[in-house]
Amino acid sequence: MTQPHVDVLIIGAGISGISSAWHIQKRCPGKTYGILEQRDNIGGTWDLFRYPGIRSDSDMYTLGYRFKPWTDKKAIADGNAIRRYLNETADQNSIRDKIRFGRQVKRASWSSDTARWTVETARTETGETEHFTCNFLSVCAGYYDYEEGYTPEFSGRDRFRGQVIHPQHWPEGLDYEDKRVVVIGSGATAVTIIPEMAKNAAHVTMLQRSPSYMASRPAEDGGAQFLMKILPAKLVYTLIRWRNVFLQMYFFNAARSRPEKTKERLLDMLRDQLPANYDVETHFTPDYDPWDQRLCLVSDSDLFEAISNGTASIATDKIEAFTETGIKLTSGKQLEADIIVTATGLNLHNFGGAEVFVDGRHIPSGECMTYKGMMYSGVPNLAATFGYTNASWTLKADLTSEFLCRILNYMDKVGAVQCAPHLHDPEVKEEPIVDFSSGYFKRAEHKMPKQGSKKPWKLNQNYALDIIAMRYGKIDDGVLEFKKSGQPVAEPAAMAAE
Repeated sequence: MTQPHVDVLIIGAGISGISSAWHIQKRCPGKTYGILEQRDNIGGTWDLFRYPGIRSDSDMYTLGYRFKPWTDKKAIADGNAIRRYLNETADQNSIRDKIRFGRQVKRASWSSDTARWTVETARTETGETEHFTCNFLSVCAGYYDYEEGYTPEFSGRDRFRGQVIHPQHWPEGLDYEDKRVVVIGSGATAVTIIPEMAKNAAHVTMLQRSPSYMASRPAEDGGAQFLMKILPAKLVYTLIRWRNVFLQMYFFNAARSRPEKTKERLLDMLRDQLPANYDVETHFTPDYDPWDQRLCLVSDSDLFEAISNGTASIATDKIEAFTETGIKLTSGKQLEADIIVTATGLNLHNFGGAEVFVDGRHIPSGECMTYKGMMYSGVPNLAATFGYTNASWTLKADLTSEFLCRILNYMDKVGAVQCAPHLHDPEVKEEPIVDFSSGYFKRAEHKMPKQGSKKPWKLNQNYALDIIAMRYGKIDDGVLEFKKSGQPVAEPAAMAAE
């Protein structure tokens, strides 16, 4: 970015931000844009997390961009491969020179008088304040706090003489060879870390309060590799992408409509991969239905192999207190440890943690309702990317970018300077934006935007339906309101219609 004012200002240079930039270049070639990135590198989540074994928890045929085929052999890719892919995408499309690194967005203020956003940032190295202006804001900063992960209060934590590490801030060069490691948590991060650390550690124990549903998947997609030998790479990518999309939608719908049958199928698959007579009921049977929380992906059965060969184990219990040498459980058992990893989740927030104001009025994100999962009731000229929770994030990110470009082009066509969704239907009731029982969503439910009970305020969580709605749906639908320069501006609306 070579000037402080641009047509579109993108916050974040991770998967979503690169997608937004590519689509603007492709679909709105007359628009100027810039990207503000808090970190010093491209990648977002994939630049931040550096713990052992870091990899995708979705296949790269759907986590990759629609416009850039994934060609590596591994469909379940490690963090280094994903970073290379994102950097390659940015460099091939001359996106990097539009990024200003080391800018943390503190505040975004909309003025209806000028039809502009003013974005206040702080230089991460110096704290220096800078201001940027734009006509439209594309928020691609994800939904969790990069500064601090979630760690519960543990009694006696200060007594522990070893290291306590949260995966979000993994120390470079950590030596865990021949060390006893306890990983607290049973989510995707724990499932990734444990088999990798178990290769060199003396032993790794996964300590879980309650189990998660897990399913194994090969890191390499044999069908894709076969097709690559006889068909063009781009065609194979499209075919496998759609195959995986439909398989995922089928499994999710089956889990919701036939939870008991899905549960038994998942547990039977686990029994086939674990030692005979392993206590699957205790360690792998959650007290909720499949997809009430996100399913954990196990790559190449590596976690189950580590359990089978004795380098890893699972303890299902509650923590009474940390001790000098490990963790005392409520059952009375003691877990000895040299290193404790708290894979206990994320702290969620919205707008990348920035405060948002519209004509001087503070807009808490928890008081907004999302239109098509990307715009906010009464907030002009702002689109935010919020990916799928039951599928790959990038599928929704790409559709959000496409719809944003459709809006920009429509505004040019009709001469509008302002666009905002407004809720006028009194029958629309607010609902949580995510229908998950996961702790990190429940903790932050009050500060996350809401979805509505009816479309277009209700999320589809379905890629095929979203293609229809966002790629082909009408722009001027009576919910999006467009204003030309000089027209009166409505007050920012709360979630309920007045």
